Amino acid sequence: MTATNLTRAALATRLAFLAAGFVMACWAPLIPFAKAQVGASEGTFGLLLLCLGLGSIVAMPVTGYISARTGARPMILLGGFGLVALLPLLVLAQTVPMLAAALALFGAALGTIDVAMNVHAAEVETREGRPMMSGFHAMWSVGGILGAGGVTALLWTGAGPLTAALSGSALAFVAMVVATPRFLRAAGGTPPTLALPRGTVLLLAVLAAICFLVEGAVLDWGALLIVAQGLMEPTGAGIGYMLFSIAMTVARLTGDRIVAALGQTRVLILGGLVAIAGIGLTLVPGAVAVALAGFVLIGLGCANLVPVVFSLAARQPDMAPGLAVAAVTTTGYAGILLGPALVGFAAEATSLAMAFALLAGLMLAFPLTARRITRA
Repeated sequence: MTATNLTRAALATRLAFLAAGFVMACWAPLIPFAKAQVGASEGTFGLLLLCLGLGSIVAMPVTGYISARTGARPMILLGGFGLVALLPLLVLAQTVPMLAAALALFGAALGTIDVAMNVHAAEVETREGRPMMSGFHAMWSVGGILGAGGVTALLWTGAGPLTAALSGSALAFVAMVVATPRFLRAAGGTPPTLALPRGTVLLLAVLAAICFLVEGAVLDWGALLIVAQGLMEPTGAGIGYMLFSIAMTVARLTGDRIVAALGQTRVLILGGLVAIAGIGLTLVPGAVAVALAGFVLIGLGCANLVPVVFSLAARQPDMAPGLAVAAVTTTGYAGILLGPALVGFAAEATSLAMAFALLAGLMLAFPLTARRITRA
């Protein structure tokens, strides 16, 4: 493959990550409108949101299998254009069953493009012969910032939720159209045998779940931790997650150079230790600056762990790359779905600070297993 074609494929991959992160983030500011539209209670809407996660988890293994057989390109297109079509339906749904179906399909499209674009990213990275995965994942973060910020701005200026959703879909559609002819067309090879994660893949899947669990805990419980520690009032406590997100985005934009300079093993070790140190700082009572610095360190530490895990999953010898990436992604999503609830149970049994301390203990898995998984 020529250098020009690889450059085109890398651009397509970045656009896929950007579009997926953008559409997903567009949904967040629209949630209150969708909830009001169907008249759902808090409990009912919680179950509705679960449909999104379940749709993703069901689609991911299927996508991994198909990508391993036919290549990732068709599944990226299915998932990407699916997200474009489904975003407006989320605010058009008039009843709870209609919204449940739309969310399940939206989740399935998200899970499809998530697995397929990571498989494609790993193929581009392998052919290029240099670290690229962090840069690809950074585009998801950038898309998230643009999507949430753009829809929020539209709503603030008086645009209706459907107008905001259609605007988001239109921009993502343009990105997918530009990307479509540039994706690699290579097939995956002989049909793989469906199998449960094993060997190195199982360990990588567990590590992905831990990292996603920590990220989900910072999102759902970070502000509450700041309040519980007596650091800030609830109105300003969201700054912790904001700093975490900015730090993660910056670290991913520079992550490929970091991985190239330090190597995957050191990135896993140092990233895990930095995240652990960050969690520790958030638990220092009465020191606002120290706690906020902790959120920055968590973002910096976690930023490149998952990209490295995906790179390793695509190159390990135990399973077909598509199936391995699907297993890691699915387990990671399980960490996002179950993590906040597990943190809540731990906090109720002990305290929220202790629950975060337990997360720091789980992050030890990265420095402890780094050498093993990078040698596989």
